[in-house]
Amino acid sequence: MRRNWAARLRLGTVAGLRAVTLENERLRVTALPGKGGDVVEFLHKPTDTDFVWLSPQGLRDPHDHLRGAADDVAQFVDHYEGGWQEVFPNGGAPSEYRGARLAQHGEVSGLPWECAVVTDSPEEVAVRLSVRTRRLPYRVEKVFRLRSGTAALEIEGRATNESDLPLHAMWGQHIVYGLPFLRPGARIRLPEGVRVIPHESAINPAAGRRVRAGGPWEWPVVPADGGGETDLSVVPGPGGPSDIVYLTGFDEGWYEISGDIGMRVEWEAALLPYLWMWQELGASTDYPWWGRAYTVGLEPFSSMPTDGLAAAVANGTALALDPQETKVLRLRAEVLA
Repeated sequence: MRRNWAARLRLGTVAGLRAVTLENERLRVTALPGKGGDVVEFLHKPTDTDFVWLSPQGLRDPHDHLRGAADDVAQFVDHYEGGWQEVFPNGGAPSEYRGARLAQHGEVSGLPWECAVVTDSPEEVAVRLSVRTRRLPYRVEKVFRLRSGTAALEIEGRATNESDLPLHAMWGQHIVYGLPFLRPGARIRLPEGVRVIPHESAINPAAGRRVRAGGPWEWPVVPADGGGETDLSVVPGPGGPSDIVYLTGFDEGWYEISGDIGMRVEWEAALLPYLWMWQELGASTDYPWWGRAYTVGLEPFSSMPTDGLAAAVANGTALALDPQETKVLRLRAEVLA
């Protein structure tokens, strides 16, 4: 039954792409089954705060414009609207795994997903999104659930190896924050004992980086590139160096990021033991950001670094799935107000 109160959902379109919106008294969440299952709205209604960063290039339907030169990075970046992507089975740079060439953050973030209503009542609403990868024999599902009266989105993800062979994967949640929520001075809280592993090289060598290569360092105060220290728990202002680091040592998977209002994300650290921290603060003035991005990603991941599946297999951090095995991942994202 269609409702304009309590928990409710809507099936429709956004920019011509299939969309589903879950809403209650406090929260409105919109996802795009037509484009990777991306979350493109996470709006806290009492404060009119959307936690999703939207890229300056906006939301683009990959089918509505001519593709440029063949490029396994552009395949993701040219249609990246910001928001929150499911990343599976390849994280980061293009990679080749057992003869399958995988693009940047490929495959599921670039595929259309099926969508089915699981629950539709005033007490709660839930939808199941599902997709099969095309180059590897996987099925991925996720159930979004929103309960009446809460400001928390609950997610249960499933990744199934549909072959009779053991396989590897990288699984991650590409969650990024930006304006209007993200402001200079915002704080990031993590559990005790977390360590910081810098990416081997700078994202933009000409502009430097925030964290000195090496490590691991103890969170949050770490050696700065060029001398001194930097506090990674404090979000800097626009124009600072871009960087990516990997956080590990989680006994419990959670973080909080807050300014005037906050977000707490919880996940199963046994399955996703790393948190990628991507900081694109405006120093990248060439393709694809042109100095227009001010965003911080806090991304639970199974593996590291952002060099693709083959690198994760080589360093032993790749997720291993036995024949016909299903991995189950539970996450919760809650607004702190």
